[in-house]
Amino acid sequence: MADPAPYLVIAEQLRGRIVGGELQPGDRLPSVAELGREYGVSPSVGARAYSVLVQDGLVVSRHGAGHYVRGTETPEVLVRQHRRRSEDSPFAQGAAEQGAAGTWRHESTTASADASTAGRLNVVEGDPVMRTEYVYLLDEVPVQLATSWEPIAITGQSMIVLPEAGPYAGVGVAARMRVIGVDVGDPVEKVRARAATRTEAQALGINPAAPVLFIERTYYDQTTGRPVETADIVMRGDRWVAVYGQQPLGA
Repeated sequence: MADPAPYLVIAEQLRGRIVGGELQPGDRLPSVAELGREYGVSPSVGARAYSVLVQDGLVVSRHGAGHYVRGTETPEVLVRQHRRRSEDSPFAQGAAEQGAAGTWRHESTTASADASTAGRLNVVEGDPVMRTEYVYLLDEVPVQLATSWEPIAITGQSMIVLPEAGPYAGVGVAARMRVIGVDVGDPVEKVRARAATRTEAQALGINPAAPVLFIERTYYDQTTGRPVETADIVMRGDRWVAVYGQQPLGA
């Protein structure tokens, strides 16, 4: 029988220390570079070991601060990062890495593209689109809203036409689009701060006119340049920080 991969060996040893109580909730874990030196492997092996423990809910990753044994508290400030090639929901994955449970409510309906949506999707005004409204919750508390539009002409003949139904429900846009052979790459995002509308404030449980981050996001087919999804995202200004770019793996 083949020996387990080195990253699995490291993950199991750390798991034993966490489950056994040697490492307590909130304890900072060695950096991936430190793991590499301790086990004689590359930092990428340590990163894979932590990825296993994050997925198992034992460890959280905090941007710029390293890895920690997961506690039970919900983080006060949440970090939003792009997650390339993720098969899971980016929101759920990011929440789990920060020690919280990310869930969402949704409602999808077919609609006709208005002038603004048609311009963003490069379709004709009145063309059919799938419109999906989301309320994202962190440990059952609303922290983010989104409205997404996708051209029926692109998804209408496939299993992904309903974003939250069928075998590909609950995954990100990039993973869903790969099902129909579309590589979207990273989205284009326009980010600004503004005051919450009354409707947004009510949905998020904040005071009217409280600050929010507003993101206009569009995914493009990397081969044709055609927009395949666009969304308006509203994030509580007191709960989120958006981070762009990626640290070197060994940092």
